[in-house]
Amino acid sequence: MKKRQTKYIFITGGVVSSLGKGVAGASIGALLEARGFRVAIMKLDPYINVDPGTMSPFQHGEVFVTDDGTETDLDLGHYERFISTKTSKANNFTSGQIYDAVISKERRGEYLGKTVQVIPHITDEMKSRIRALEDKADIVIAEIGGTVGDIEGLPFFEAIRQFQFDVGQTNTLYIHLTLIPYISASGELKTKPTQHSVMKLREIGIQPQILICRAEEELSQSMKAKIALFCNVKEDAVISGVTLPHVYSIPLQFHSEGLDDRILEYLDIWAASPELRRWKAIQKALSSPKKKTVIAVVGKYVHLKDSYKSLNEALVHGGIANNCKVELRFVDSEELKDRNEVKKWLKDVGGVLVPGGFGDRGIEGKILAAEYARLNKIPYFGICLGMQMAVIEWARNMCGMKGANSTEFNKKTPYPVVCLMEEQETVVDMGATMRLGAYPCKVKKGTMAYKAYKNVDISERHRHRFEVNNKYVEEMTKAGLIIAGRYVKGSLVEMVEVPDHPWFVGCQFHPEFKSRPVDCHPLFKNFIKAALVNFSEDCDECEISVHDMSKKR
Repeated sequence: MKKRQTKYIFITGGVVSSLGKGVAGASIGALLEARGFRVAIMKLDPYINVDPGTMSPFQHGEVFVTDDGTETDLDLGHYERFISTKTSKANNFTSGQIYDAVISKERRGEYLGKTVQVIPHITDEMKSRIRALEDKADIVIAEIGGTVGDIEGLPFFEAIRQFQFDVGQTNTLYIHLTLIPYISASGELKTKPTQHSVMKLREIGIQPQILICRAEEELSQSMKAKIALFCNVKEDAVISGVTLPHVYSIPLQFHSEGLDDRILEYLDIWAASPELRRWKAIQKALSSPKKKTVIAVVGKYVHLKDSYKSLNEALVHGGIANNCKVELRFVDSEELKDRNEVKKWLKDVGGVLVPGGFGDRGIEGKILAAEYARLNKIPYFGICLGMQMAVIEWARNMCGMKGANSTEFNKKTPYPVVCLMEEQETVVDMGATMRLGAYPCKVKKGTMAYKAYKNVDISERHRHRFEVNNKYVEEMTKAGLIIAGRYVKGSLVEMVEVPDHPWFVGCQFHPEFKSRPVDCHPLFKNFIKAALVNFSEDCDECEISVHDMSKKR
């Protein structure tokens, strides 16, 4: 039987960055999956970095990690939260990877002496990576990073332009996400930036069939007609991308605008009506919670919320699972200079979460937060570095190890209770110095972790260099610290707990990467449950609130 031709959807952006191409692509994937299609989705990033692993969170936001240990763009987190397919190395590539691959082929003589050029060699390499997913899906969605007109993005736009000739026009669909700004002086929305953005895209040779227009309010029919006329698209293909209280409402919003119907029409395929019950259930849970609790996120990247994107979403998932609103209070750990400051910001919270990070900035504030949560019986969740902070605090205050620290922050510490993995001591390449991806873990029965997972054998994703030093584990456990999980093969500490505490769990891995709105990660579910017991109040509002004590820099 002849294999059905894979369909390709390319999502581009215009006017400004950060309009939400990733969420839009993920929402489209969710709608198509709800109609019964196998969907694969990928991100094409024009920057020269091989991956975002060595980029500052302030520059690029969160680094998302896949099961196979690939450090990727944060949009892959959106993809996994909205559709069922797990992403991998194949779902994200950069200009750096493309040029590296082409230059390596040239050095090996694979181009048989030809002059190697952007067209066709760079663009062919891009197209081959996009088409590598076609056997795994009925529809492949590819998001192009950046905005139309960016110099570094031109090879990507040329590669996707060629697709309509390679696979046929009915197998290729271009969706352009753009901005309709509101000008307060005139009190109206303006379409001119969108017109110019589409004009620039058409100059490259791409005519978008569908426009998603981001705006602060619904577009009127007359405005849609105007945009359609000047941008050469059908009127019913102009979709309002209105800002909503919750991103998980976007699939339903797009469906109400008829976006999935237009997509199927242009791709010349038929499908039954989408099954949207789970998205309606999520929307109901978010819009009408019964209770509210406050979670203090004590970190050092709080000035850019995208630095903790998966973490923030996992906390929302915990709220959905417990039918409550989770109010996030972002606390800059650098500002926690002493115990009085800590008390000021943590005295009225349901729980304290200390996330991962790198470098010594703000470390002592995180340790003080762990101490405050332990002494005051406040539910505490330490993730990666957050677990290490809890271990250091325990060593200092419960084991008498004055000056205990991690060798990441103090190489001369008398008690290196956290240290670099032995096999990493001589590694120079920063991109190769971490334990990355999914590793198995044995959970100890009778622990808080076991009550959450209800399983002894689990697998979680990692992204870190330093480990709890086994030399000090026995002394710390004699003082009461519980080792709740281990990576048996390497005899490494994966989870710790504090005894006689309502809920105090630290984990070396990143559980937020595997949490979903319809399937909250068990640790987040139980953490929010414990936080509700510690502090809650009736909820009258549905929006997530944010109190930010970070100083402007």
